Amino acid sequence: ICLLALTPDTPRIQLRLAGDKRKHNEGRVEVFYNAAWGTVCDDDFTIHAAQVVCKELGYLEAVSWSPSSKYGKGQGPIWFDNLHCTGKEKTLALCPSNGIGISDCKHSEDVGVVCSDKRIPGFKFVNTLPNHVENLDIQVEDVRIRAILSSYRKRIPVTEGYVEVKDDGKWKQICNTEWTQHNSRIICGMFGFPGERKYNARVYKMFARRRKPTYWDYAVNCTGNEAHLSSCKLGQGTSMKPNETCPGGLPVVVSCVPGRDFAPTPMTGFRKQPLVRLRGGAIVGEGRVEVLKNGEWGTICDDNWSLLSATVVCRELGFGTAIEALSGGRLGQGMGPVHMNEVECSGFEKSITECFFNKEALGCSHEEDAAVRCNVPAMGFQESLRLSGGRNPYEGRVEVLVERNGSLVWGTVCSDSWGTMEAMVVCRQLGLGFASNTFQETWYWPGEVSADSVVMSGVRCSGTEMSLSHCLHHGAHLSCAKGGGRNAAGVSCSETAPDLVLNPQVVEQTTYMEDRPMFMLQCAYEENCLSSNSSQAPANSYRRLLRFSSQIHNNGQSDFRPKAGRHSWVWHECHRHYHSMEVFTLYDLFTLNGTKVAEGHKASFCLEDSECDEGIEKRYECANFGEQGITVGCWDTYRHDIDCQWIDISELKPGDYIFQIVINPNYEVPESDYTNNIMKCRCRYDGHRVWMYSCHNGGSLSTETEQTFPGLLNNQVTHR
Repeated sequence: ICLLALTPDTPRIQLRLAGDKRKHNEGRVEVFYNAAWGTVCDDDFTIHAAQVVCKELGYLEAVSWSPSSKYGKGQGPIWFDNLHCTGKEKTLALCPSNGIGISDCKHSEDVGVVCSDKRIPGFKFVNTLPNHVENLDIQVEDVRIRAILSSYRKRIPVTEGYVEVKDDGKWKQICNTEWTQHNSRIICGMFGFPGERKYNARVYKMFARRRKPTYWDYAVNCTGNEAHLSSCKLGQGTSMKPNETCPGGLPVVVSCVPGRDFAPTPMTGFRKQPLVRLRGGAIVGEGRVEVLKNGEWGTICDDNWSLLSATVVCRELGFGTAIEALSGGRLGQGMGPVHMNEVECSGFEKSITECFFNKEALGCSHEEDAAVRCNVPAMGFQESLRLSGGRNPYEGRVEVLVERNGSLVWGTVCSDSWGTMEAMVVCRQLGLGFASNTFQETWYWPGEVSADSVVMSGVRCSGTEMSLSHCLHHGAHLSCAKGGGRNAAGVSCSETAPDLVLNPQVVEQTTYMEDRPMFMLQCAYEENCLSSNSSQAPANSYRRLLRFSSQIHNNGQSDFRPKAGRHSWVWHECHRHYHSMEVFTLYDLFTLNGTKVAEGHKASFCLEDSECDEGIEKRYECANFGEQGITVGCWDTYRHDIDCQWIDISELKPGDYIFQIVINPNYEVPESDYTNNIMKCRCRYDGHRVWMYSCHNGGSLSTETEQTFPGLLNNQVTHR
């Protein structure tokens, strides 16, 4: 915990952005002080004050600010009024103002800011609320678990050792005479571990005799449900006699239990279907919280959502305590039902489903989906990877650290088969969010010349790995025809990403069959939208088309834009429009055992905002060669009556089938969640009529429910 060195009379505050109709990096400025959240008045507010707010929240800079409660009226005290910041202050509390809590404003004057979506590299969200010990502000500079026994020293992550506190630049141990299990629970939680366990005290006793400890002057008293040591009460040390700082005691040792994903040895045993999962987060341990109820996944409404409840979710999933409890759909909006509202936890529950909650989610929409960021163990993955030569820390040539002839050397990655999934893993490993672009050549980013040689080739990732080294790749026998240097793999990362989701109800409600004469299908034939047998069909024959509408929502945190720039869009003379993505969606019919019997595909001849959620403005339209894309909170409707919005079923035999739509199937555009890009329905065709039913998105049902769709599990879309 690196806390700012503030003078004792500076008010200790914490900031957050809140309000409705906003992206994660904008909102009403809210201040936590004196145990209450309040707001900031817009009088005399300037871009300099916005700069201080954004930097204190971990963003690189402020983009703009807005007066008059643009993000809705806040509640509670108005903590600051007439702020006069220079922009250089380390915290808003250091800006001259009327004084904290002195204001003549109403909540209709609550100020809002927009921050850049680039984060300060390495910025950690820190709880800087103070501990008052007899009017003394203890500044805990840092805390660590230091491995003492040789068997633990080489292990990653460090799970057992002395708890040490940095005090005045020196590391000190804590006396264990007043130490409780609750304290150990908090220390383990801070370091990303869900729980603590017993350890062999005899060995540590021997070690303490050999090496005289230096004790910290304070005792720690946690209740067991804090998220961080800085929230526990700190008291004066046990004894203040000189040379007797820990009479009869020893240094505190903790031994933590790592979650399944971080255990040094693989954990075996049957894993039953979890009741909670995280979706849409960029890095491990963050995401929108989803719970399973009656076989269907749904979200949690953010009313009363707190760090206590968030910590229960984090521990349940095998992480530590929560760093942040996020509200307002900050990590993207879910689909399906809102299962829980007004969740209240004590902090000791084994599962979020055991906490008190309101089953009625009246007035809750997915704009209020709750999310978490959890503490995860330090695995040191970012030390073996770097981006080199970019214009900013978010882009560059990918360079990895590998062992060659007994020494560690940096080198490049072969760009053959380098794609979105591999780039996603790189950005996650470095804590830089999602991939925004992938590069097969990087001559415009001169990296370290000494690192030009290829040291890794044949990389294939599923996209969920925590480190590039966990992906499939060639071993010692590298194979890379292009070579490294200027042809090495590169990435650019972004804190946010879009998330496209198809509306299954619309497909179900709009499906019908049409027999259309071949002479009216000439353009569609040229764009390969008919089955291959249609090439022999005479002009006066008919094709039988299964038609439906697709309504594609962007539920993510940034706009969905085609990868190709306007200059490379393809003009289709017959339909007289540009294609910005040659394959935007795939349409397929499978037999129940997973054999494909009919197919269709849709190029994105036009990505635009057909309609938007209330309060969101359309940004993209295709008319007059306009910019293409889908804004966050908007959707693009491909109506059933346009060309290629069908599957050609002219040769299909009557029977029961599975109908499947896949959006962005080649992962051409990075998204925060690809599991919901697939939609499946049951389909019955009797030769004259067609029925579409049980339509649902991938990942929206429990495994058991999904298994009632035979053949579905074995025909999941595979990478490339």
